[in-house]
Amino acid sequence: MTVTITRDGTDLHIAGDLSLRTVPGLDRPPSGGVRRILLNGITRLDTAGAWFVLSLGPDGAETTIQGATPAQTALIAAVRRSLSSPPEVAVRRPLRTMVATLGHTTWDLGREGMGLISALGRFVAELARLTLSPRRLRATSLVHHMQSAGLDAVPIVTLMAFLIGVVVAFQGSAQLEQFGAEIFVVDLIAISVLRELGILLTAIIVAGRSASAFTAAIGTMKMREEVDALRALGLDPETVLIAPRILALILTLPVLGILADIAGLAGGAAMAWLDLGITPMAFAARVADGTGPWHLAVGLIKAPVFALIIGLVGCRNGMRVGGDAESLGRLTSASVVTAIFLVIVADAVFSVFFALVGI
Repeated sequence: MTVTITRDGTDLHIAGDLSLRTVPGLDRPPSGGVRRILLNGITRLDTAGAWFVLSLGPDGAETTIQGATPAQTALIAAVRRSLSSPPEVAVRRPLRTMVATLGHTTWDLGREGMGLISALGRFVAELARLTLSPRRLRATSLVHHMQSAGLDAVPIVTLMAFLIGVVVAFQGSAQLEQFGAEIFVVDLIAISVLRELGILLTAIIVAGRSASAFTAAIGTMKMREEVDALRALGLDPETVLIAPRILALILTLPVLGILADIAGLAGGAAMAWLDLGITPMAFAARVADGTGPWHLAVGLIKAPVFALIIGLVGCRNGMRVGGDAESLGRLTSASVVTAIFLVIVADAVFSVFFALVGI
């Protein structure tokens, strides 16, 4: 598969296999004064060889190519046309692009929604099996995840709730003082913390901690093929990995919500005492008079739903991890974002529902 290039006056003779295998190793001869390129000795010619032949002609001068077979001549002509024609400019269609993007986004959202519904169905089925056969429940794993997802989150949850209570009290007092209604800052703190802020911000923190932890732990097991090993041993990953984590969240998030409510009220009481002179006893009496059991119940009703959302998202994304670290990182981040988004959506739905029923 050798190529020979010889110069005879204004003629350039090329012989051999002129293809992609040989062209990269060829030295381009001087093209000055070349008027004819003779290809009588060419045994093979592809697009790389045709491009090489066309590049041998001097710039700005006509070069005659002779000795090529009809097929080789047609190939050289096609390459010449492609080199001489300007590149096609893609026609921009903003409306079409927008509609296509909207369609892809809608399809992806629908697929994610169906995936979550499927995960919910599998969890409910597993919960039914555990109810019929409680010995299937792995109590050690459940207690471990209750500690990691619940007990270990108490410091950050209570600190956050305390500071939120301080902020609400400070901002509310600054506005209510203008109307001489400082005492109503207690109602503002109590209702906002008990109904919304306490459980919502607790769920957001737990989503950031637990959804990512669930995805990372299960995803790492997927990468190491430990999940496949469980199946090979006859163990159901739904029972061993997923059910204990979700049940742990469902059991611990209401407790965290109560602690967040207490810390939020304590922060609001401290700020009201320092800024408005409302004593803790007066604050507690006003909370008892201005709020009812339903204010606390509204927040606690949301807790199991938020916990279910966080657990489903984290565990489902963990089971979707592939064999590379990139998918693990991407799905871990997606778990946090998706869980927080769905928690906020669920909270909005609850707020509208409770407003409609008058609670």
